[in-house]
Amino acid sequence: MKLFFYVQHLLGIGHLRRASVLARALAAAGFDVTLASGGMPVANVVPQSVRLVQLPPAAAEDASFRQLVDANGRRVDDAWKSRRKEALLTAFEACSPEILLVELFPFGRRQMRFELLPLLERAAGRCRVACSVRDLIQGKPGREEEMLATAERFFGRILVHGDPRLANFPLASRLGGKLHYTGYVVEDLPMEGNAGKGEVLVSAGGGAVGGRLLETAILARPMTALRDRTWRVIAGINGPDLSAFQQEGIVIEKMRQDFTTLLGNCELSVSQAGYNTVMETLQARARAVLVPFAGEGEAEQATRARLLAGRGLVEVVDERTLDPAGLAAAVDRVAARPRPGAAAVDLDGARRSAALLKEWAHG
Repeated sequence: MKLFFYVQHLLGIGHLRRASVLARALAAAGFDVTLASGGMPVANVVPQSVRLVQLPPAAAEDASFRQLVDANGRRVDDAWKSRRKEALLTAFEACSPEILLVELFPFGRRQMRFELLPLLERAAGRCRVACSVRDLIQGKPGREEEMLATAERFFGRILVHGDPRLANFPLASRLGGKLHYTGYVVEDLPMEGNAGKGEVLVSAGGGAVGGRLLETAILARPMTALRDRTWRVIAGINGPDLSAFQQEGIVIEKMRQDFTTLLGNCELSVSQAGYNTVMETLQARARAVLVPFAGEGEAEQATRARLLAGRGLVEVVDERTLDPAGLAAAVDRVAARPRPGAAAVDLDGARRSAALLKEWAHG
């Protein structure tokens, strides 16, 4: 059964990574998956079992997400949007899917309406349409009715990649039978070797907005009880140049393919609170200090981190008051705790999403 999966990452690469994990599970369940990616190209993320269609790439100009820029950093205009819309519709027609899966919209990605509304109109009556959305969304005043009206008009299923024991989807009560919780989506990677054993692992996802956290962690190291451990800092593919902070006991790397192994072996993790990193941290049962990204009024990471802290699974430091001393104190508090228990939240979201779509398609 053919499935066309639309995803747009704008600042980091988290949306593409989660979509790729889900696409792999869909392919393993027997779907013929075409993944249409609208963000900047990222190597070695989309699995070979999935057909990738790279649309003319777009990114957010800054953390406000108000303006789109093209691959050359130029603000997009109406002519660019028209070309991009036609590229998306052409890819959809070439796939001719039985299922259209749209990541986040209508609960986000409002700036992509110029192509998503025509795509949904084209799909209406021709295939089943579902939404793939994370556990939490960034609510905007006055937007709920628009979201709900679009969901009611075009979507047959809303797959929420979360666990209601931790967080209820904000509009769950009004979506009725369309909404299905799947559990959190995280790639089930085996532990391989002893890489990172006993280290402190510092990361900020793709790194686009994590420079302050990474630098503060390096400065906090000598203030902690773990000052004699190796601190491994993963800057991210879009991260800052940290060469000025290179010193004995600090290992600075752009990225690692064995990140989950490092998580499983580390003494403690310091990171932002993006969906993918947090779920990988829970899967690895790593002690963790989370510093949620809070730029431009963003609340999604802070909400997730607070919910996890309320269950004793992590320690949270507010990015707005982040300094070396405060971060060092949080590191010491977490280092004194045991590792979190297994099965703290449902992490079977990829497999369950595939099963729900298969059941729906054949139902």
